[in-house]
Amino acid sequence: MTARRTVSYQWRLRETMAAHGLFNASDLAPLLAERGINLSSVQVWRLVTQTPERLSLPVLAALCDIFEVTPAQLIATRGENAAAPAKTVNAAPDGSVDLDAYRPKRARLRPE
Repeated sequence: MTARRTVSYQWRLRETMAAHGLFNASDLAPLLAERGINLSSVQVWRLVTQTPERLSLPVLAALCDIFEVTPAQLIATRGENAAAPAKTVNAAPDGSVDLDAYRPKRARLRPE
């Protein structure tokens, strides 16, 4: 059985912009428009201030061209082995679970 892995990523557009002297999202819109990417001011602001879940390749290519970086410099990725699942308390050596430990006890009603 293979180990489960978790992956994460970090969007580094804001850091890259700052390294190139751009500190406002509005400064990025004309640079994108020069490369045929026409986004609204809200879309550009979200691109700069939030981590996108989806990103079109033309936008990524335009950003790489603007800042002369690779996609790996804009998107830092990380993969780790997931934590092993917790062992069950009532597990037998073969991994099976003793269900009797979880079943309720039968109530006995006695006449008085």
